[in-house]
Amino acid sequence: MRSRLSALAAGCTLVAFALPYWLAPFSPAFAAECSDDIGNLTKKRQSIIEQLNKLAKNSANHQLDPAVSCPKLRELAGAETALLVYLQKNKDWCMVPDEAISNITMSLNRSKMVAGRACAIAAQMKKNEETGAAAAQKLPTGPL
Repeated sequence: MRSRLSALAAGCTLVAFALPYWLAPFSPAFAAECSDDIGNLTKKRQSIIEQLNKLAKNSANHQLDPAVSCPKLRELAGAETALLVYLQKNKDWCMVPDEAISNITMSLNRSKMVAGRACAIAAQMKKNEETGAAAAQKLPTGPL
């Protein structure tokens, strides 16, 4: 608490002496711009996640089909990359905490890994279909 008050006091002193130079960047319009931009990028990311969840929910075994989910997973990685780039570029301007950048970086790495696996499986499935290997494989029978 004491460090916050000291920082606030130092900031107030700085603003008092440099008010004309510092007033414009800290106006509510700039804060709203950051909030709007981050909100839009987050909404896009969340929309893709919801689409993936819907695909899984509507499947017979409640798992993602690699062929169908591959493009969506790549789209998710792209949306997370855009969000991460924005957060890194505007970290100081938008007062983005390091933890937020760390969390989205971990999520992006995980999304890229899952997308890579799903797309590799989808490519193998397509290759098997083209070569007829899928017909040669015996599918499991009986209750699951």
